Amino acid sequence: MTDPQDDLDLLDRVIAQAKAAGAEAADALLVHSVSLSYAQRLGQLERLERDESNDLGLRVLIGRRQAIVSSSDRSPGALNDLVERAVAMARVVPEDPHCGLAAPGQLAKKQPELDICDASEPSPETLIERAAACEEAARAVTGITNSEGAEAGWSLGRVTLAASNGFAGSYASSGHSLGVAVVAGEGLGMERDYDFSSAVHGGDLDDPAEVGRRAGERTVKRLGARKAATGKVPVVLDPRVSNGLLRHLAGAINGIAVARGTSFLKDKLGERIFPERVTIVDDPHRPRGLRSKPFDGEGVANGRLAVVEEGRLATWILDLASARQLGLKTTGRAARGTSSPPSPATTNLYMEAGGVSPAELMADIKSGFYVTEMMGMGVNGVTGDYSRGAAGFWIENGELAYPVSELTVAGNLKDMFLKITPADDLVFRYGANAPTLRIEGMTVAGA
Repeated sequence: MTDPQDDLDLLDRVIAQAKAAGAEAADALLVHSVSLSYAQRLGQLERLERDESNDLGLRVLIGRRQAIVSSSDRSPGALNDLVERAVAMARVVPEDPHCGLAAPGQLAKKQPELDICDASEPSPETLIERAAACEEAARAVTGITNSEGAEAGWSLGRVTLAASNGFAGSYASSGHSLGVAVVAGEGLGMERDYDFSSAVHGGDLDDPAEVGRRAGERTVKRLGARKAATGKVPVVLDPRVSNGLLRHLAGAINGIAVARGTSFLKDKLGERIFPERVTIVDDPHRPRGLRSKPFDGEGVANGRLAVVEEGRLATWILDLASARQLGLKTTGRAARGTSSPPSPATTNLYMEAGGVSPAELMADIKSGFYVTEMMGMGVNGVTGDYSRGAAGFWIENGELAYPVSELTVAGNLKDMFLKITPADDLVFRYGANAPTLRIEGMTVAGA
């Protein structure tokens, strides 16, 4: 990758060109990325790929009009064309009363050390070894009959942002990943499951053999799945699926949805939407976080944000434009690409752990549903109505009794949020993370 200072110098020249061509303000984003991935199935190579990209995006503003043009060609002639097109477009597009750069006082002044870059590129042989060990361990579990394959990957990216308001910043981030999916059983009795590990640093990945063993054991446990009767029962969400509720929350408190009035939580700011014991945090400065970053997509200072505090909805997820539309201040949550304007998005979103173990959470459930997999996207962001296909295990007398499949769980997110009890097993494995969650009185539809 190029030197960060060289990237900043390039963006400064592009912004200066844009202003000389008639732009009143401008910002520019440069994204370098490189990735390496390997996939195999039944021990045989299926894919070994390396990708590299370099994209530059320029946003120019003239009055209340803005235009964005991007290019992967950084030659002087191509950059001249880029500037000319952007300025010409900005003169004729409709006005946007909410667009504009950040004020100097909103900008990030310094970058925290987040330890989000493992710059050492693994060799193809390393990825092959990881995937092979993972698949071999999964297939070695008694009862596994086939494999859907194992994959290992690595990526490294650098984001550089500069603007005519004086902001200039750059950071690099990396990612390592490993996963496998296998099949157990034969004919109509087949079941599949998976496991994976992802981390910023390769040394933080789970042992490949352990990932494979977990995948195999989870798959075998699903054999002999039954249906379940329809009724209202406690539902317990495994951490593999409980984070889905946080994603639904993130969509509902996104500033764009709130400003448009298309969120089921649009009137709930400051009100209790979860039990008092629930706190939900978005933290872009989490060390080695999968979505950590030192500043947001508009160069605005960011930091730890309590989204839900002791059950009360404390804030929206805002960038500059949505904040202006709502008459509020940005929360430093702008995200962007090189070809689109900034928009609000969460970073490392998580629900804080509760005070009981998953076993204690289920101990008093006479009959209930432990969910390990969700299917379909039957969620209405305007009303909060929720209905999704699910599979997992039936709970009897506080224990997982037998596997179940082809069920539907239904409710309304406003009611579901208020009936949540979190366990104490929070682990950071995704961009959004939650512990095991118990939700009272959901409708489960089966046979």
